[in-house]
Order: sequence, then C-alpha cells, then structure tokens
Amino acid sequence: MRQRVQDPLVEEALHWLVVLKDRNASAADREAFDHWLQFDASHAAAWGRAQQVWMRLDRIGPAFRERPQVPRTPGPPRLVTAPATGAPSIPAPVRAGRRRFLYGVGAMAALALPAALVAMRSRVFATHATRAGERRTIVVEDGSGIELAGASSLSVDFTGDVRRIVLHDGEAAFDIVQDPSRPFEVHAASGYTRALGTAFDVKISGGLVAVAATEQSVLVSANGAEPVTVNEGQLVRYGPNRTGTVRDADLAHVEAWRRDRLVFQDTPLGEVIDDLERYRGGRIVLADSRLRALSVTGSYAASEADAVLDSLASSLPVRVMRLSGLLVVVSSRTPRQRNLPAER
Repeated sequence: MRQRVQDPLVEEALHWLVVLKDRNASAADREAFDHWLQFDASHAAAWGRAQQVWMRLDRIGPAFRERPQVPRTPGPPRLVTAPATGAPSIPAPVRAGRRRFLYGVGAMAALALPAALVAMRSRVFATHATRAGERRTIVVEDGSGIELAGASSLSVDFTGDVRRIVLHDGEAAFDIVQDPSRPFEVHAASGYTRALGTAFDVKISGGLVAVAATEQSVLVSANGAEPVTVNEGQLVRYGPNRTGTVRDADLAHVEAWRRDRLVFQDTPLGEVIDDLERYRGGRIVLADSRLRALSVTGSYAASEADAVLDSLASSLPVRVMRLSGLLVVVSSRTPRQRNLPAER
C-alpha cells in the first residue's frame, strides 16, 4: 500500500528533513528546526511519521532512524510565526524553494516501496540472483552459459519438452547449446524470446524488455502477438501493450556491461538511472518524471556510478542530492543553479 502524506505537519517535517540534509543548511536553519520540533508534541510526532516514509524502504531506513543532532547557537532563532497557531514554521524562502522538490521526493519514495517489494518477492523464488555491481557466469544443466548482470535475478525451469528461463529483473546474456528437440526460451515480463541461434541478450529496464541477437537469430513474442524475428545485430523492445520495430543495434554498446562498461548513446535518463542502480546499489529517485526523457551520451566504468551522477549534474539541467549513502535524488535545477556541483 502506498503511504500518502496528507497531514500539513508531516509535510512541514518532510521539508525540514531535506533542509537539514542540504549541504547549504545554516546554523540558523538548524536552530529554527530545533525550535519547530520542540514547539509542540504534535511536531515531534510529525517528524517521526516523516522519517517512517523513508524507513519503509528497508535499504535506506538506517540513515533516518535518528533525527539529526541540532546544535544550539546563541541569538534569537530565525522563525516565521504562523498566524493561526503561533507555531514556528519553515522560513518562507526556504519553504517556497523546496516545496516542488519535496512533493516529488515524497511521492517517489512512497512509490518505490511497492516496486522494491515486488523485486524482493521475485528474488525469493529465483534460482540465481546477483548483488549490485556483481557479474556472475552460470552454466545450466544442458551446458548453456548465462552471464547475469548486477542486481539481476532469474529462475531455471527445464522440462523434457522445453528449456525455460524466467528473467525476473535486470539483464542477462545467453550462449545456447542448440537442441532442436528442446526449444530454449527466456520469459521476461509480458513476452518471451526463443533461441533460433546461439547467443542473445535480454534486458528489463523502465517497464520495457529489450532483446538483442548477438549471434544468429531469435524469435520474440509479446502480449500474445505473432512472433517477430530478430536477426544478428538487431534489437527489439516490447512493453505491456505493444512490440516495437526491429532495428539495427550496436552490439558493442549492447554488450558493454560484460566488459564492466556503461555506454550510453542518446539514452533516456530514466534508463540510465536504472543501469546506475544495478551497479551502485540503493535507490536513485527522479523527483520529476519529465527528466526521464533527457538524453544521455557517454562511456563510463561500471564501478564509477557516482562519478556518472556527478557528470550528469554538470552536463544536464539536473541537481543530484545524496540524502544518504543509499538514497540519491535527481531533480530539476533552476537557471541560477546551473553551475552548482553535485551535492555529497
């Protein structure tokens, strides 16, 4: 179930959470937060609820289990008094500047929970699974080889009639031992790929499945539609409702991950973020869904996912904010922020 933030006090608490994580937070900001927190017991309760929004994500919860230690500084706090209650609140410039950002972060954090649970559930039933940044080579019972990318999982289900693999998430490359009497199929999301040749790559990213034939050819069928043939050097993508057009593929680009490289050529930022999560670990949240369409081109070492984030912050109109070691938020930046470095 999604956790919705509707209480105005919880909204204020979420604002404070981001204010205090901002590297530009001042001593006055921290003291204002301390006064806000101590003003009324309801504020402390709201602060606890705000932390729970993040703690529901098991992988990032430890970073928010205790509120930041707020040092007191001499002098009067810089507060704005709410006319109806007299309660101290967030200074207006800070509140206005971060409101849209927080809405996006709060919503995306809540949405991340069901997706994380689905991934965890699939891994429980997986025959093989990798950690973030790991690559693993598997030889299945017929001698076929599978290379599994980071943060990926699959199940092996071989019967007397068919050799079936279910790719739950991530990416895998298949090098098949041919056996005409037992077709080799890889099922992913709403479709499947049947090997006609010896080698192909299947990747799940952003709700789409991409299939590339790296040697000979494959048949791809999705959503009950007629299969399409993908020949060597070609690629096709399919989603819940449609199958795209078969097109030429850059196989060096497709297989770059097998050489521990991340290569992007006019790749949508949303897909780039999915790849970075598989190598960095944790969650990378896009606070504005419109950012997913931004185009990214570049070649990077897979082990340097954080450096890729810094590069994105310097080359795209985005702001990268590391709220903890395992949570990164990518948001739009204003023209005045265009030359700001990524936050650490």
